[in-house]
Amino acid sequence: MLSQPYVLKLFTEVAAILDGHFLLSSGLHSEKYLQCARVLQYPGPAERLCADLAERFRQDGLVPDVILAPALGGILVAYAVASAMVRMGPYGHLRNLFAEREGGVLGLRRGFEIFPGERVIVVEDVITTGGSTRETITLARAHGGQVIAVGALVDRGACAAFDVPTHSLLRLDFRNFKPEECPQCRARNPLVKPGSRTPA
Repeated sequence: MLSQPYVLKLFTEVAAILDGHFLLSSGLHSEKYLQCARVLQYPGPAERLCADLAERFRQDGLVPDVILAPALGGILVAYAVASAMVRMGPYGHLRNLFAEREGGVLGLRRGFEIFPGERVIVVEDVITTGGSTRETITLARAHGGQVIAVGALVDRGACAAFDVPTHSLLRLDFRNFKPEECPQCRARNPLVKPGSRTPA
């Protein structure tokens, strides 16, 4: 298993941990932002991280039918985790899917389907408040899927909130603020929205 210091070193080496005044997709503000895409752009580290997450699921004895992620940040993670699990075997039937927003609602598009009774693992690059992860879990269950685990490369503090086994490779306790309580807002520092989705 990869150690937390090793995973943190991978993120630090590519300047994936940013300092500033950031608007998160939850609508909260933070003085720190984790840009996982800076690590995932490199196939070597991306495959190592996702293979480690896949190994944690395998050691739990989990046999999923689907690895599901919310777009956009989780797409590469879902593919790489599923690919690693297929290489480990016996997961030859495994599919990786991603959910997309249309009109603000998360759904399955592009002919993707989750069939009743299929075992689903939901994965993300970063879980901050857990909002998009919970939406993805709800979506899988609405299609009759049985969510058996959640995984993320990085947990910013919300992974304990889920009702299924959860794994993350790195825990970072960055503080989040409501806009009216944000020290960066009080200092009138410019607000940046670095994420891939419009805040709630």
